[in-house]
Amino acid sequence: MNNQYEERLGTERMLPLIFKMALPAVAAQFVNLLYNIVDRIYIGHIPEIGTNALAGVGVTTSIVILISSFSAIVGAGGAPLAAMALGQGDRVRAGKFLGNGFMLLILFTVLTSLVSYLFMEPILLFAGASAVTLPYAEDYLSVYLLGTLFVEISTGLNTFINSQGRPNIAMYSVLIGALLNIVLDPIFIFWFDMGVKGAALATILSQACSAWWVLGFLCSDRASLRLQKCYLKFDRRIVGGMLALGVSPFIMASTESLVGFVLNGSLEKFGDIYVGALAILQSAMQLVSVPLTGFAQGFVPVASYNYGHGDRQRVKDCFRIVLTVMFSFNFVLMLLMICFPTVVASAFTSDPELIATVEHVLPLFLAGMTIFGLQRACQNMFVALGQARISIFIALLRKVILLVPLALVLPRFCGVEGVFMAEAVSDATAAICCTLLFFWQFPKILRKMQNLVQN
Repeated sequence: MNNQYEERLGTERMLPLIFKMALPAVAAQFVNLLYNIVDRIYIGHIPEIGTNALAGVGVTTSIVILISSFSAIVGAGGAPLAAMALGQGDRVRAGKFLGNGFMLLILFTVLTSLVSYLFMEPILLFAGASAVTLPYAEDYLSVYLLGTLFVEISTGLNTFINSQGRPNIAMYSVLIGALLNIVLDPIFIFWFDMGVKGAALATILSQACSAWWVLGFLCSDRASLRLQKCYLKFDRRIVGGMLALGVSPFIMASTESLVGFVLNGSLEKFGDIYVGALAILQSAMQLVSVPLTGFAQGFVPVASYNYGHGDRQRVKDCFRIVLTVMFSFNFVLMLLMICFPTVVASAFTSDPELIATVEHVLPLFLAGMTIFGLQRACQNMFVALGQARISIFIALLRKVILLVPLALVLPRFCGVEGVFMAEAVSDATAAICCTLLFFWQFPKILRKMQNLVQN
């Protein structure tokens, strides 16, 4: 077994190591984002029905996010713990996190698919579908759910490849699915005239190929941490640890779904044009958040490995670099989109009314996101260092404690603009609170790490 890839997490210079680990993940996530956006661009330009179809698919986003967020329990909860175990030299424990994580993903697939199929129409109506957009939403979701297992495996287990110091392999799994989807989208949507069903079919076929790649590597001799049959039996302590740390990333992801339900439900009262505008705005936000997610996938194994190894200075160096990069990247891209909203809208639709609507509400929606790179850096660092309780609080703060109430209250005073303003206020407030909390807790975490190493 060759462990040289994971061992470099504790030896190479920090700055080039972080970028070596993160850039493949960023590239993969960017291409992954591209195919999600391409989906919506194609759908938005379907002749005659494009605007309504885009709104319908936008409604399903909340459900799709909720389903895929269960993979975060395994990917963002189990993978850092496996990296810590590798840093401590405990390969058996690391293997159990991988094996138990795989079994959890199968369980999550069964539960989420069953509930979604049984209650599809009421869920979509609750999410903001109207009589006009409901048929498009049902067409898309009914096909998408067939590939739930592929989505869970490809997103949930890919981070375990990164934890072994193999970012390039992890990148290929995303690139395979993303590029295939970009090719299949126009074939199924336009050539076979399948509309939104074609977009969903292209997505699940692409995810199936990604999942096959991930499993193929993790079951092969090339992996230093392999998916083995002896580790598939549920271990209560392993599952408990994974759930404890994974709850925070799950809340981060799933509350995006909750917010989608609330925002779409509020906007539907003002007209489908605003639901379509939100679908474009969420895609614009993903242009920034998805590459940052890729960067986090790269640096979290580095921080977790060195935390498990007890190297205080390397953990501090890692955070300093991460904070600088994530804040700068986020700030610049958000500012550009706020300054040029028409360019963003025109990429998704040629409808003049929809473009004008996006131009009006985009600055309101994204204003608070300008400083959100601070929270992304601090919150992911909390996860990397195994701080489950703090991570859960931060995840709840932004979406549940702040955004949901604001999205329900502000429209009473500000009309439809209040729905979009709620996002900005909650994002800025949560980013400031998270940053202050991190700088208060970080020295305590490092002292605790040193005490554990000395003992």
